[in-house]
Amino acid sequence: MKRILIGLGLVIAILLVTGLALLPGILEDRINRIVEHEPYEIAPDAAARHGQLAVVDLHADTLLWARDPLDRASRGHVDLPRLVDGNVALQVFSVVTKVPRDQRYVGTSGDSDIITLLAMVQRWPARTWDSLLERALYQAEKLHRAEEAAPGELRIVRTAADIDALLAARGGGSRPVGGLLATEGSHALEGKLENIQRLYDAGYRMMGLTHFFDNELGGSLHGISGGGLTDFGREAVLEMERLNIIVDLAHASPAVVADTLDIATRPTVVSHTGIKGACDSPRNLDDALMKRIAGAGGLVGIGYWAGAICDPAPAEVVKSIRYAIDFLGVDHVALGSDYDGAVPVAFDTSQLAVLTDEMQKAGFTDEEIAKIMGGNAIRFLREQLPAD
Repeated sequence: MKRILIGLGLVIAILLVTGLALLPGILEDRINRIVEHEPYEIAPDAAARHGQLAVVDLHADTLLWARDPLDRASRGHVDLPRLVDGNVALQVFSVVTKVPRDQRYVGTSGDSDIITLLAMVQRWPARTWDSLLERALYQAEKLHRAEEAAPGELRIVRTAADIDALLAARGGGSRPVGGLLATEGSHALEGKLENIQRLYDAGYRMMGLTHFFDNELGGSLHGISGGGLTDFGREAVLEMERLNIIVDLAHASPAVVADTLDIATRPTVVSHTGIKGACDSPRNLDDALMKRIAGAGGLVGIGYWAGAICDPAPAEVVKSIRYAIDFLGVDHVALGSDYDGAVPVAFDTSQLAVLTDEMQKAGFTDEEIAKIMGGNAIRFLREQLPAD
């Protein structure tokens, strides 16, 4: 009987371990979905035009998930082979370090966290289980390891010179993809100003201030307080500017946005969003604030999911882009997919030519298409990143 019980215990342990190992993939299959659709038919001239672009996406949460970014996956939205298929020159990889159980667009508290369990199940190092900073550092390490494993295919971008080198390589006939590290909120600072330098040293060049909940820097668009920048938040913004880290106002409360713009000496971004005038969603900032961001030289990345644009169909994404161009000016609009961010979309990164095709159908000029699909982002990053 003892031998039987030991054997049964081993079987149960194996099943538990196997189940836990499969859980992240099952979870991602459910939340990083691609909406079923008929195959997209891309006009030959649109496909040719897309192949000549330098495509840039300002936001994807790919590094959160238990898969190698170098391998083509059957789930999620982004990996290196699909980036190559979509002719993406540069992908901003934003890292998620905390997600409350009650995450929603209105009234989210920061009293709980589901990333702790996800980190354990995905077998992240124990140092990440109780430290938001270590979670950010670990996800940066994942991208660094990918770069080391695929030299010439994936290049981490830290400086304006890195962008020039990346584009020169692509112009020479190869197709390397650039990766730029960003944070989804600055709660990973853990209330310590010196951690901005630690993240900079790890390769981070864009930092969101808040995510779905209020933190030490200030209020979230989706949080409880509606508050503006705290004293620590003001110090953090100024330190980010000192290091040429781009400040991302996605998910920030209106008061935080206004306070940041009051003290910022450099343009900011809203990496993934919609425009309220095009989609009246609580996910989107008021149009007046978006206008102020653009007026200060900022850049706005239009997302692909219903919460930001009301309808994720490619033609509807393009309608939101058209509204943004007409409202903010063509030089201030870019792509900000929110791929792999627990949102269903109608196309993954390998299918980005569908946006070029829809823009062409909608009468966009060649200049507008080139700027929106990546030209604006490349110009902005060249101007805002450290030179060398």
